[in-house]
Amino acid sequence: MDQLYVFGTGNATVTRCYNTCFALKNSEGQYFMTDAGGGNGILRILEDMDVDLGQIHHIFITHEHTDHILGLVWLIRMIATRMKKGQYDGCLRIYCHDQLPDTITTICRLTIQDKFFRLIGDRILLIPVQDGETVQILNYPVTFFDIHSTKARQFGFTTVLENGKRFTCCGDEPFNPACESYVKNSCWLTHEAFCLFSQADTFKPYEKHHSTVKDACQLARSLEIENLILWHTEDKNIRRRQELYLEEGRPFFSGRLLVPEDQTILSLD
Repeated sequence: MDQLYVFGTGNATVTRCYNTCFALKNSEGQYFMTDAGGGNGILRILEDMDVDLGQIHHIFITHEHTDHILGLVWLIRMIATRMKKGQYDGCLRIYCHDQLPDTITTICRLTIQDKFFRLIGDRILLIPVQDGETVQILNYPVTFFDIHSTKARQFGFTTVLENGKRFTCCGDEPFNPACESYVKNSCWLTHEAFCLFSQADTFKPYEKHHSTVKDACQLARSLEIENLILWHTEDKNIRRRQELYLEEGRPFFSGRLLVPEDQTILSLD
């Protein structure tokens, strides 16, 4: 059974939850991870969720922003340590658009010991992917696509799960109509929702090129999405976030609406 491991749900500046990142877990217990958040908090989250680093051999980094890429340095360091000790089988493959390998390499060269850095290009592989390219990752045919970001270049992906249903990640910016062929009719769609529409004057999502809950739900309805997952949110009222986001979103989306908390596991049935 395919499962979605939600590691973090917050935007770049949150302090009451972790930055948005997640993994697909297949029936063989292997993980395809997307982004890693902004720090070593990812290590505690993986430990709390009983995710063994030895089961992570595939990571996709959507773009260069700190809240998506810096946690990767910690994963590389810890996995490289295991490799050196003979406690990690095979290679770690890191997928990203073709401008990111140099960025990741530079950050790692400046921040981790040389004995670990030397594994990049050997057993830690940085694999550039192109817009529209399909790569077989575990048992998922993953098609990467440029989301046409107005800021840093960013890719999302769509894939077919083991159960035959399509799962699509739109990155952390509003859906661009140029991506419709990848997104429309997905069974599962992850989409950012920076804040409630009712609080747009407070959080100013449009100035940051982000969406509100209402916007994301109206979009999902127009794209005929069955299950919509909202994250990459603010965290100022984290205890009521789920309640308030569901309350605002449900009138605009008739499918299944989910606003997960950090460290949630969802069955993608």
